[in-house]
Amino acid sequence: MPHPSHEKQKQRNAFFDNAKYLAIVLVAVAHAWEPVMDGSRTTRALYMVVYTFHMPAFVIVSGYFSRSFAGRPDQMRRLVSGVLVPYAVFEAAYSLLRRWAGGEPEHPLSLTDPFYLTWFLAALFVWRLTVPLWRALRHPLPVAVAVAAAASCAPGVGADLDLQRVLQFLPFFVLGLVLREEHVLLLRRPAVRAAAVPVVLVAVAVAYAVAPRLRLGWFFRTSAAQELDAPWWSGPVMTLALGGCALVLTAAFLAWVPERRLWCTALGAGSVCGYLLHGFPLKALEYGGAVEAYPVLASPAGRIALTAAAAAVVTLLCTGPVRRALRCVTEPRLAWAFRPAPPPAVPDPRPAGPAGAGRAPGAAPAPAAVSRR
Repeated sequence: MPHPSHEKQKQRNAFFDNAKYLAIVLVAVAHAWEPVMDGSRTTRALYMVVYTFHMPAFVIVSGYFSRSFAGRPDQMRRLVSGVLVPYAVFEAAYSLLRRWAGGEPEHPLSLTDPFYLTWFLAALFVWRLTVPLWRALRHPLPVAVAVAAAASCAPGVGADLDLQRVLQFLPFFVLGLVLREEHVLLLRRPAVRAAAVPVVLVAVAVAYAVAPRLRLGWFFRTSAAQELDAPWWSGPVMTLALGGCALVLTAAFLAWVPERRLWCTALGAGSVCGYLLHGFPLKALEYGGAVEAYPVLASPAGRIALTAAAAAVVTLLCTGPVRRALRCVTEPRLAWAFRPAPPPAVPDPRPAGPAGAGRAPGAAPAPAAVSRR
């Protein structure tokens, strides 16, 4: 989910903006299904399919747009203003909502324990800081997969910064780093687009078959295998299995993302706002006991209505007016917090030659030889 301030409008890629908008709609819809999917095998199966690939797709795109990160001062300023500041603000906001509306006054306000949606910003901050390391490795993707597999069977991984999730989603970020434009173009081939439809149908059928038995915790990637009452070796196995499924479904999703500019293309630039804000109405419904008060929401018609409402709300939250209103939080300038950029170096106007050989540009000329007569 690259931050919109990092790309000039004229350089924006309609394909990726469309992909980000459609992905954030799937995120909001899946979150809306959570309180009403009990008792509906079909809804649970659709939820599992969406959860298999919607965040991996976001992470891959984030890695793809992080390929040039080298830790330069201007990049660090954008990382702080576009990722760290929104994380701190929304982590505090969601924690206060949980304390006041959620009836948990003892819930601590901690910036090291991400709550609900904010884990992604914490993870993105950590992942981007490690980009130079992954760019330096000869085979970064196998190393990242090994790290994720090791984390999936290590219950001792701490909860700080949701580290278990950071490590288990790491291969998708590294995959985005190693992708090139020609790899993305492969997804636009007619054969790939044709194969995407049966792939999704098979995925839904498989999810429907295993929905009553498969624990949802595997999809969240917040726990080690032992914490899901499974043997340790199932962690690496599920890392590879779910990772493979995520890649196939992400490819199928991207194959059908339109390349041309549409009415929703501009909304992709505001996907960060849609992501960070859509949790507030959903949490308000949860804390207010809406499903218990209105059981019709858990009916087939109610689920359809919630799906449409979630898509409409997150679309509204991605619009330009919302993005501009939140710019002070999601795109703060923070000029007061950083040193001004140094002026560009002035090239040495003197011609290169024997007189200037052997000394650094800008150095004073050597003193003339003194006669000893």
